[in-house]
Amino acid sequence: MRIIRFLDGQGRVSWGRDLGGGRAIPLRGDPWSGLEEGGGAVRVAKLLAPLQPAAIFGIGLNYRCHARETGMDEPASPVVFMKNPAAVQNPGDPIILPESCLDRPQVDYEVELALVIGRPARDVAEEDAPAHLAGYTVGNDVSARIWQKRGGGGQWIRGKSFDTFCPLGPALVTPEEIPDPLVLGLRTLLNGEVMQESNTAEMIFSPARLVAELSRGMTLLPGTVILTGTPGGVGFVRRPPVYLQPGDRVTLQVEGIGELTNPVVSAREWNHRS
Repeated sequence: MRIIRFLDGQGRVSWGRDLGGGRAIPLRGDPWSGLEEGGGAVRVAKLLAPLQPAAIFGIGLNYRCHARETGMDEPASPVVFMKNPAAVQNPGDPIILPESCLDRPQVDYEVELALVIGRPARDVAEEDAPAHLAGYTVGNDVSARIWQKRGGGGQWIRGKSFDTFCPLGPALVTPEEIPDPLVLGLRTLLNGEVMQESNTAEMIFSPARLVAELSRGMTLLPGTVILTGTPGGVGFVRRPPVYLQPGDRVTLQVEGIGELTNPVVSAREWNHRS
C-alpha cells in the first residue's frame, strides 16, 4: 500500500491510501497500530511528509561509491548520527538556507532510502528486522558541510539539523510493495541535471543489518526514521563543488517509492515572503 499524509479540503491532517491524481481513500488509525479505510475518496489539498518522526538516525558512508569519492575507507561498522525531527519538510515545500549558511555556499543534497520503524525494535536479529518496518520512503539528508565538519565540535548533528533539512515523501510504501530493498535505483536531479545515480545494491550495510545494529540495547520506537546513506555524486566532492542555491529545484527519485521535489530559498527571501 502507498500511504500518504495530507491535508483534506477542510484543513484536517489525514492518513490515506494514495489513489494518485490528487485523491486518496481516508484511513483511520496510524501505521503503527493499524489502519482501516474510513470512507470514499477525497481530494488531497496538500501533501505532507508521510510522518512526524519519533527520531531520525542517519548513516554515513554506507555506499561504496560514496566512500570512494571521499577517499575514505569503507567502515567496519555503521557510521551513525542523528537529525533533529524538527528538520522534517513536506514534499513541495522549500529547503530554507539559514542565515548561518549564506555567507559561504555549503548546503548539499543527499538522496536516501529511508526506513520507517513500525513496532518497537530492541535487540532485533537481522533476519527479523523486516518484520519491524512500517515501510519505506524517500529522504533528503540535506547537509551544511562547514557546520557538519567544523561547527559541531566534531559531531555531525548540527550541520544536519537545520529546519527543513530533512524532506521526506512522497509516500510511505509498505514492505510488501518492496520485497527486496537492495535492488532499487536512486537518482538526484538538480534543476533537471542528474547529479547522483546509483542503486541500493551499492550499500555496505543492508537495511536489515542497520535495524539490527541500531537496536542493540536501544529501543527504536514506532515512527523512527533511519536514513540509510547516500550514493556518490554529492556536491562537495565535485570540482568545482556544487551546492544548493536560492532558486534551485532538487528532485530525488527512489525506484518503487516515487519522487520528492523541493525548491530552495534563502531565509532572507522566505522571511520577507512571510
